[in-house]
Amino acid sequence: MQQSTNKQGAHRVLVVDDHPVVRQGIKLVIDAEPDFTVCGEAENEQTARRLLRELQPDALVVDLSLGAGGDGFNIVRDVHAHFPEVRILVLSMHDETVYADRLFAQGASGYIMKQAAAEQLVTALRAVLRGERFISESLKRHFAERGADDSDLGSRLSARELQVISLIGQGFGTREIADRLSLSVKTVETHRLAIKRKLSLDTNAQLVQYAIKWHSPSAGV
Repeated sequence: MQQSTNKQGAHRVLVVDDHPVVRQGIKLVIDAEPDFTVCGEAENEQTARRLLRELQPDALVVDLSLGAGGDGFNIVRDVHAHFPEVRILVLSMHDETVYADRLFAQGASGYIMKQAAAEQLVTALRAVLRGERFISESLKRHFAERGADDSDLGSRLSARELQVISLIGQGFGTREIADRLSLSVKTVETHRLAIKRKLSLDTNAQLVQYAIKWHSPSAGV
């Protein structure tokens, strides 16, 4: 973890990512702007929680996957509950169409992909600090195409269930999903049953069909 020297009057941003090179890249982009400064960096959930209390940042830029160091979903939920004044921008390699709606339901202010241009990161930060919700144009199109019936899926399924249904929609079988998520086959089967129950689906075939349509609305299934 590193802490940075603040610019006078600049918005203070805490960066949470388990990869030092990624944190450094984000820091360079943010610190290049006159109205922002990275006040601290954290590589795991525990350090992020401590720095939130110590540094009292204006905004948090957080990845979802922190390896063995925790879970970005937990950080988003808890920061929104205990530090409601902190604006939360999720910057992740994970597909925004899969996770964004759940993260917004948990208190995130914006979501962008790591491959987005540096300018979009700055634009998103400024938007959330104005009290706005930042959604990329591609995510807006996805929500519109997916339709109202699926718009609250993120609030109905847990974070892990979202991961499972996303992988089902990509064509992965139970054992492959177990390997990718470091879970047992039995645990994945339990998640599949829970998803079917929550979505009122009777068969595995219906689950697969729903998952494909949800993950790729252009498929028209």
